[in-house]
Amino acid sequence: MGRLGGTEQTEREHQKDLQRIRGFRLLDDDFLTKCFGGDTASTELVLQIVLAKPDLKVLDVQTQVFVENLLNRSVRLDILATDSTGAKLNVEVQRSDKGAGRKRARYNSSMMDAHLLKKGEDFDRLPETWVIFITEHDVMGKGLPLYQIERCFLGTNEKFEDGSHILYVNGAYRGDTPIGKLMHDFSCTNAADMYYETLADRVRFFKESKEGILIMCKAMEDMRNQTLKEGMKEVALRMLAAGKYALEEIVNISGLSLEEVKQLKGDHI
Repeated sequence: MGRLGGTEQTEREHQKDLQRIRGFRLLDDDFLTKCFGGDTASTELVLQIVLAKPDLKVLDVQTQVFVENLLNRSVRLDILATDSTGAKLNVEVQRSDKGAGRKRARYNSSMMDAHLLKKGEDFDRLPETWVIFITEHDVMGKGLPLYQIERCFLGTNEKFEDGSHILYVNGAYRGDTPIGKLMHDFSCTNAADMYYETLADRVRFFKESKEGILIMCKAMEDMRNQTLKEGMKEVALRMLAAGKYALEEIVNISGLSLEEVKQLKGDHI
């Protein structure tokens, strides 16, 4: 009976996952990173359009890139691309206006810079960088499709030309332009409704092919397991803070390994 109940619950979870997959858009960052992961063509298309550089060539694409800061806050970048000039381009998709704050853009830019030079390298070797936020809403509120932010001399409005750029793309924009069509595609749940076939092919793969659906279901299962594990870490931390539980008791109740509990204990001290 217990096994049957477990099977039924697993099937219900699977059906929920399939329903969620049908509703995914490229504006959903977890779906975006799956569609763009290892796929230079999709990233190249997006960057060519938003930067108005039709000749831009992407050499490398990484998704969910963890940029570590040992002393302070680390960041995880949705997409980090390198183009043929050596420029580094970080693309972030944000449905929440709060997640696309101006100081978030500044911090992403600074974290990229901090990891782009080896010890002793000349500062002039620092490559050009772009932090690009694609937002579901018009977070700047001025009705423009794009907002490019550059450092400049206040007295003359000349660009400072330090090679650092920030760009916000208004995901609510729907003009009859490449940007308008791209933002339309980012909001589509159905590949058949999309303008750009390069993006449609990736969406179609992860939503309609058996292989792609399996990849998405596995990703959602991993996220659920990770969320559960984080919850158990919180339980273990509270038990450690109470100071009255043996490590073996914490292991049995939390389901964490002894090594994980010892690690939490070391961090807690």
